[in-house]
Amino acid sequence: MTWVQAIFVLLALVAVGSALLVVTAVNMVHAALWLVVALGAVAGVYLVLAAEFVAWVQVLIYVGAVVVLLLFALMLTRAPTGRQEDLNLRRVVPAATVAALVAVLLGTTVVAGFHDVRIDLGHAVVGSAETTGTTLFTMWVLPFEVLSVLLLAALVGAIVLSRLRTDGDD
Repeated sequence: MTWVQAIFVLLALVAVGSALLVVTAVNMVHAALWLVVALGAVAGVYLVLAAEFVAWVQVLIYVGAVVVLLLFALMLTRAPTGRQEDLNLRRVVPAATVAALVAVLLGTTVVAGFHDVRIDLGHAVVGSAETTGTTLFTMWVLPFEVLSVLLLAALVGAIVLSRLRTDGDD
């Protein structure tokens, strides 16, 4: 194993570990801070993969803007930022089960779909904005559009879940 592979594995472990801490944290502010760590580790993975442009976009947009927006939304809406007592095992176990099943499904789909794919770098400048854009909008346009629909579905699902009444509400 080369040192680049070792750094990749280390950053991937940090990303997965901090992502688990994001969804299991009982304090919303702590969850947002663990999200910063997870997104920073993903940016590090992009750097190891020589995609500097994507890494900087990750840092600027997700770490710099989305997490700040999340923290401002928590502060301005007077949402409870302390310990959430309603996060009990009765609610966590089904969510963790669904998350594990989705992870297994996505993992097997990616492995089955890309097990024989070899990247021919040729003369391309790896990680440049031009190469990233050309590759994204020529070879990967269908997965890009599928991802946009998936993100839209996640947004609609989040809105629906936020509008559901809790037990005892009128």
